[in-house]
Amino acid sequence: MLDDPRFTTEIEITVPFHDVDVMGVVWHGNYFRYFEIAREKLLNQFNYGYRQMKASGYIWPIVDTRVKYRDAVTFEQRIRVRAQLEEYENRLRIAYQIFDAVTGKRTTTGYTIQVAVEESSREMCFVSPGVLFERLGVAQ
Repeated sequence: MLDDPRFTTEIEITVPFHDVDVMGVVWHGNYFRYFEIAREKLLNQFNYGYRQMKASGYIWPIVDTRVKYRDAVTFEQRIRVRAQLEEYENRLRIAYQIFDAVTGKRTTTGYTIQVAVEESSREMCFVSPGVLFERLGVAQ
């Protein structure tokens, strides 16, 4: 089911000067920003972006993340960032891959894990709320 193309998206970015260090290589923390841009597009695909999350009464903090740097990404390099929903029943696990847009070579992989927290009580949910299943168009 998660092979459904609705649960994957891609964005393309040309690495700006302000994202690189003195050696012209993307500073390691900026990869999380690239992940965020792709994650936001993915969540918006099923009308459950951050504004909709908050309006539904839930906030979704990131509780775990990982990035593996396989090859350097540099100033003015065109990259494609792919985000794919891998889990949703108890948490949102989104996997990321970054590719050189010209060669297709994979440069970076990673993931983020978000959990639902009921905004009013600040209680963490151990099962994703029904609104997520509705937005994804899947049975609970």
